[in-house]
Amino acid sequence: MPVTPVMPVMPVMPHRIRIGIGLPAAVPGTDHASVGRWAAESEERGFDSLGVIDRLVYDNLDPLVALAAAAARTERIELLTTILSAGYRANPVLLAKQIDSVERISAGRLTVGLGMGGWPEDYAASGVSTAGRGPAFEGTIATMREVWRGDVAGACGPIPALPPGRPGLLLAGLVPAGFARAAALSDGWVAPSFGLETLARGVAAVRDEWTRIGRAGRPRIVAERYFCLGPGAARTADAYVAHYYGAAYLPQVRPDVITDVGHLHREIDRLADAGADDLVLFPCSGEPEQIGLLAAALDDTTDHTTYEEGSS
Repeated sequence: MPVTPVMPVMPVMPHRIRIGIGLPAAVPGTDHASVGRWAAESEERGFDSLGVIDRLVYDNLDPLVALAAAAARTERIELLTTILSAGYRANPVLLAKQIDSVERISAGRLTVGLGMGGWPEDYAASGVSTAGRGPAFEGTIATMREVWRGDVAGACGPIPALPPGRPGLLLAGLVPAGFARAAALSDGWVAPSFGLETLARGVAAVRDEWTRIGRAGRPRIVAERYFCLGPGAARTADAYVAHYYGAAYLPQVRPDVITDVGHLHREIDRLADAGADDLVLFPCSGEPEQIGLLAAALDDTTDHTTYEEGSS
């Protein structure tokens, strides 16, 4: 009887969760002239991405301006918004042009995480209504893609097209319609800093939608957490997160703020197991030594930053 050959079992290769660091662009009191130096050192230290968050009525830099400064001081690191609020930016062609500019300045390193924006005062200051935000958001995305394809022209010709698929685009959202948009209209989903259960629920919903509409591969999932390391880290983190989020959101955010290396180990493992492809760690302090402290802590977690493909 012929013997059927036994095929060797191939090992499942680990997939590394990518680790990014946030710019201190939304940390009040920071010397914002140091953003370029922060970006350059972060690239030298080996971080995978530089992230920014977005508020309008707050002591922060505009995220696209901050990323333009970072682009000028770096060459390889990905630039990432998590998120840029599109809802109260009422001119989608202008927004697309600004994003296009950062994409070109950075030589194709920009990934835009977009959301509608959840701060009512930002809408009020912009004179934009929150009514009908969902359809307006979808219209903004459609118009911006027209700009990036070179389909928007004036008397002197079109705005030059970007390469297909550029810039990278991710969407945020915490309701079924938001998960569906992320799967249908972008490359993946940006999760907020609202706990592991929120992340896991969103990952499952976006992946289900992705499969339902027949897209190949899988969505990219970006998670974010806040961190502060070194002497007085917990006190500094408490003050910053309370100032930024206020009483409404603080209970959801504070438990996952990282202030010691052990928590960093555990959180990377938890997020990877839950399905995150990227973790962006946003600083609670603008002190530049935070870069080195985080890089050193991550060096200690090298063996803890992997998960098996398909295990989440």
